[in-house]
Amino acid sequence: MKSSTSLLLGLLVGFSSAQETPKIPEDLLDDEHFRAEAALNEFTVPSIAKVFNELEKISPLSYNSGHLKNHERLPLDRSRLALRLGTLIADGFIAVQTGNSEDVPKISSQISRYGKSLGAGDRIQKHAAALLDHAKAKDLKKLKQALAATQRDVEHELAGLRDPDLSHLISLGGWLQALDSAAIAVDKKYTPERALTLFREDIADYYAESIGSLHPDISSRPHVIKMRELLQGLRNAMILKDGAMPTAEQVKEVTEVSAELVEIARK
Repeated sequence: MKSSTSLLLGLLVGFSSAQETPKIPEDLLDDEHFRAEAALNEFTVPSIAKVFNELEKISPLSYNSGHLKNHERLPLDRSRLALRLGTLIADGFIAVQTGNSEDVPKISSQISRYGKSLGAGDRIQKHAAALLDHAKAKDLKKLKQALAATQRDVEHELAGLRDPDLSHLISLGGWLQALDSAAIAVDKKYTPERALTLFREDIADYYAESIGSLHPDISSRPHVIKMRELLQGLRNAMILKDGAMPTAEQVKEVTEVSAELVEIARK
């Protein structure tokens, strides 16, 4: 039987989380997130697919598959597994968007390994086969659909395992990988219009607040604390005055911070 102190702490943690849960930017909510079954609404996170719908305005994105080799050895920390899985799902979208679908089998294999390590292997396995088939057929639309379904099914599985906090880190890893790719692309070929797509202080603010309100076992980890600090700085760097367009110097600042954040997410 739990002690009265443990029960009180549990109630306080639950109350704090319920009070501090930030609101997801509406344009990042997938239709699937409005489902009622399995009471998943309280566990919803921004859709990586929706992130890419926005970033496709910046074309082509920057793509470099060199870091994929770093995924050969799985980290023991589940929070790092979740962050890396998010970057891998984003890698799949970037590979498709940039015409590098031949890398999808490698990415799919790593996604399967990470999903299995998180306890979501059964749901991911069926998507891995679909990703390979669509990659061979170069069916870009179905590849994107399969990647989006992968994220949703991992979310289902983690909620079932009572480990929904990791869903936030998967989503964060995906956004950081996408932001880094887009920021590099805009920095190389700057226009105010392309840069404006990057400047989403509401998204940076959401992630800074959401990872700060996760279970203390996760939010107190040094890499998560560091990421929250950087996200708060990124949010401030993305604030624009009314009617102002982002400058090339501001893009460089966002590019530098996003590179630091995605490096932490991939460790």
